[in-house]
Amino acid sequence: MAALGLLGRPVTATVLGEGIAELTATGLVEVDQAGIAAPVSPYTAEVAAGLLEPAERVALHRRLAGLVPPREAARHLAAAGAPGDAYQVAVRAAGTAASTGERAELLLLACDLPGVTPAADVRLEAARAALAAGRPGSCLRVLPAEAVTDPGVGAVGAVLRGEALLQQGNPVAAANAVTTVGDDVPADVLGARDRIRLLATLAGDADAALTRAEELLRVHGDAPAHPGLRAAIAAVRAGTRRPGWEYGLASAASAAGQAGDVLAARWSAWLLVETLTADARLAEASNAAAAAAAACAGDLAYSWQTRFIAAQLWCDALRGEEIDEVVRRAGDLTDRTLPAVARGYAVAAASLAEADGGLLAPARARLDALTGRPSSTGPVLDWVTREAAWLDGQPDHATSRATDLPAPPLVDGLRRITARWAAYDAGDFAATGTDLGDRPLAAVAATLDAWKAPDLFAAAAAAWHDLARREEVRCLLAQGMLEEDAERAVPALLEAERLAEEAGLVVLLGRTRRALRRHSIRRDTRGRRAGDELTDRERDVLRLVANGEPTRRIAGQLGISRETVETHIRSGMRKLGARTRTEAAALAIEELG
Repeated sequence: MAALGLLGRPVTATVLGEGIAELTATGLVEVDQAGIAAPVSPYTAEVAAGLLEPAERVALHRRLAGLVPPREAARHLAAAGAPGDAYQVAVRAAGTAASTGERAELLLLACDLPGVTPAADVRLEAARAALAAGRPGSCLRVLPAEAVTDPGVGAVGAVLRGEALLQQGNPVAAANAVTTVGDDVPADVLGARDRIRLLATLAGDADAALTRAEELLRVHGDAPAHPGLRAAIAAVRAGTRRPGWEYGLASAASAAGQAGDVLAARWSAWLLVETLTADARLAEASNAAAAAAAACAGDLAYSWQTRFIAAQLWCDALRGEEIDEVVRRAGDLTDRTLPAVARGYAVAAASLAEADGGLLAPARARLDALTGRPSSTGPVLDWVTREAAWLDGQPDHATSRATDLPAPPLVDGLRRITARWAAYDAGDFAATGTDLGDRPLAAVAATLDAWKAPDLFAAAAAAWHDLARREEVRCLLAQGMLEEDAERAVPALLEAERLAEEAGLVVLLGRTRRALRRHSIRRDTRGRRAGDELTDRERDVLRLVANGEPTRRIAGQLGISRETVETHIRSGMRKLGARTRTEAAALAIEELG
């Protein structure tokens, strides 16, 4: 039992030796058909491990180290007070690791062992693996600034630190990190240095970065041999929207992958997703993010995987489709340990979908609870906060100045559209919202122009049709609200109603039906079935859904299976006449007060 407690997981019965028969006979351990033994009560196993004498614990850790895979063996040796042996096991195992994630974990363990000074080459390999796995903080931990003075670390360590700082969204510090790297370094180090400098320039001045990129092409060749530099040049072209930038990023990612530069490949894929999203090409961005997430999952690169999943959910929330799925998956994601960027996108996706589905208070609470917003997702979260306030009938909060951070084109446009709606709701019918900035998206420009000439809203709605369902609905709603002629207003409102109802856009659906009533059109809406009262358990489940709890945690809190949770949700939807689980939760909260 103590061995199971120290392992913290099920294990093949043979590992436990002859004692397994007694443990199963007493009902403490169960063995399945595959021969895997697991404690009936993990708590009992932990207590058994805690009762060991120190010498017994050390001996058992050593014994287990010889029975488990190297990754676990290193941890058991460290726990047994043998950090030197643990270091050797971890470094050897890293050389044969099957995935980037496993390699990073082993090398970082080797560098973090107390009383052991890792070799310079191990530090560098650990830093590289950490970056490839999406763990820039771990890279900086194993390569602190003072480590660069070690001749074995030197310029290579400096560029790795610069790359980590770039990943953390600190381009100025990244550029400073490579100031000591001269022009006489090997070609691969020089390419890495120039990549960092170029991307740092891009963060502050896109036009200067384009000029610098042309200079670097003359030095390194039109298709640089360094995969990371090639990806950076593709990033500059994407940032300035040069023709063919999509192909440039995709081919840079492919070339980096073929060259074994996993970091450059994933970074290029991430930039492709973000740039497509910024330009409102949401379906393409969602598909690209899903493909990249699947590739990262196969390599156990959890941090990168969660980034891509969160970005995919954000795109889907903006499109206004599959609201329930977005709330479910994003809520589950935010329940985990995430990189800051992934958490920002996941919270934005969950909050927007919840607000659209009528769960306005939980959406605001989720946004308010988020701290430490990184600059990359700050504008996104700012707009979602404003949009949730507008949906909640608080136009004054929708226009309050919350951030000065520059926003990507789509988010900047949505912020202006929301501000225009808020002005209208506040009675400011003369506001125009014509300040479009640089390179406005066509759909955004069409929408803001339509506020000056309402007959243009039909064209604006058409511009959003293949991009974002929720914005198409808003344009149709505006057309119906601003048009005095019922024969022209009602068809637009009926189409807005159809689209909003199909997508589960509960708040926009309510506004649309109120607008229809102005034209003496009352729609038959589904209500709760007579005599079908929610059970106490259904109320409990829907209340937790409204609180943003994922199915897994609802099941744990109520002591029921996930399947039972889903059954209660479906039953509640049927009784309340709700199309989506999000709407059912909103209706249940309204009923419960």
